[in-house]
Amino acid sequence: MEGVLVTGTARAGLEGECARCLEPITDDVEVTFQELYVYPEHQTPHDEDDDVSRLQDDLVDLEPQLRDAVVLALPFQPLCEEDCPGLCTECGARLADDPDHTHEAPIDPRWAGLTALKNDDE
Repeated sequence: MEGVLVTGTARAGLEGECARCLEPITDDVEVTFQELYVYPEHQTPHDEDDDVSRLQDDLVDLEPQLRDAVVLALPFQPLCEEDCPGLCTECGARLADDPDHTHEAPIDPRWAGLTALKNDDE
């Protein structure tokens, strides 16, 4: 026996916002982890260079392993819905609330002067 093998499951509540529409999101994540904590007398000089978990005074520090397991399980871009349409790029309206949201086609700046003439005629 060169150490203590720790195996477990961690559950965490997540809070954040959708990457597309910025709506609040709450979710739960469950991860499993396994780590070998080596006794000091079984460490080799090679272990000093590697990131080997070690027992310190017969105590195990689970925080780094739990944090790494939970962070790796987080979605890179969390979404409120799988097919979240996001926000309008022009006005910032949430497209899920108004799916028929549209804007007039932008006027080509080269022809913008002609719209002023059109408005004068009316």
